[in-house]
Order: sequence, then C-alpha cells, then structure tokens
Amino acid sequence: MASRKYPFVTDYYYHIFNRGVNHELIFKNKIDNIRFMNLFKFYNSVEYPIRFSKFMLLSFDQRKEIWGRLNKSQKYLDIISYSLMPNHFHLLIKQNIDRGITIFLSNLQNGYTKYFNTKYSRDGHLFQGPFKAVKIDSEEQLLHVSRYIHLNPYSSGILNNITDLDNYEWASFPEYISNLPFEICNKEIVLSCFNNKKKYKNFVYDNADYQKNFEEIKHLVVE
Repeated sequence: MASRKYPFVTDYYYHIFNRGVNHELIFKNKIDNIRFMNLFKFYNSVEYPIRFSKFMLLSFDQRKEIWGRLNKSQKYLDIISYSLMPNHFHLLIKQNIDRGITIFLSNLQNGYTKYFNTKYSRDGHLFQGPFKAVKIDSEEQLLHVSRYIHLNPYSSGILNNITDLDNYEWASFPEYISNLPFEICNKEIVLSCFNNKKKYKNFVYDNADYQKNFEEIKHLVVE
C-alpha cells in the first residue's frame, strides 16, 4: 500500500472508502459479504494470533475460544458506521492507536483479495488502488457522513425502497435504529446528538431523495 503524505491521527475520525478495480464487483453473493465482515471483526483486534485463513482451518471449539479473546482485546479502530455495496464499501471510523487505520485496512483488503482471487480463480488487484480517506473536522460533518453511508444502498440503487434500509444486513443502519443482539459499532458519538433513535432515523430518511437524485446526476458534474 502506498504511503500517505499525511499520517492518520489517533483519536480522530475518518471516512474510508474503496471500490473494485474498474468498478468490478467485489461482493458477488452473501457468502462474500459474510467473509468480509468476519475479516472486518477479526483484524480489528490488535491481538489476533494467526491469519484468518489459518483460523478458518481450526476446530469449532478453537475458533470459539479465539473469538472470545478477540472480543475482549484492544481494537485498532472504533467502527462508527459502515455500508457494503456490490462494488464498493464505506467506513466511518476513529483511530485508536498509531497506524491503526493503515494496519487494519492492509490486513482487511489483502485478506479479502486473497480469498476472492482463490474463490473466483482470478489474479491481480481487486481494489482500485489504496483506499481513500477523508478526515472528519466537525460534529456536523460526522453526522452527515454517517447519514451518507447509511443511505448509500438506497441512493446507489441497490435498494428500491427507502424502508428497505431498516433491514439491509450489510450496513450498520439496523444497529442504529433497532436493538440487535450483536453489534459492532460505537454509536454513541452519533446518537448522542439526537433525542432518540427515531430522531436519527428521520434525520437519515429526510435526506434520501436529495442524495439519490445527486447520485444519479453526479457523473454530469464530477470528472
């Protein structure tokens, strides 16, 4: 991965995104999404003991024991929100330790590329170069990025109805509006700006048509 002109700053928030090379699909089915999410959780733990591909060869009891340890270990990042689309992904994250973003994204993208290339008998890069990153400079920007990420499956045309976002399993929006048994996001920084979850849901929904219309004409105004 190419070095960056400016290093990521610990305790700061960033919008991270990347897409498939030549806009190709990076998630072809549910199994691919599950693999990415498992890599996502596995490599966010500073104390992961082995590569994920080796981890998958262990017995059920061995994997269960390792997952238990990883859930309690220090994390490279706080995951604020995320969304996976067929040919790209978005993350809103906070770096917890120095070089945390670089280490995490390198392990995540390299691990997923090896899985994808092996499964689909392909070679070469899967992602369109190094991931892109935008530093979050204000609370207002953080809220708008969170909303943008959660609306992306709808504004990109993956979902036809805005209410389908409530159950889109490859994004963190269901975590924000429901009480799920398993959650991976630190939502407090966003939800603390609203009186309740319904207020946040309305905040997201209220921008849906604008964002969808913008996505449809973006190619006309952005080179």
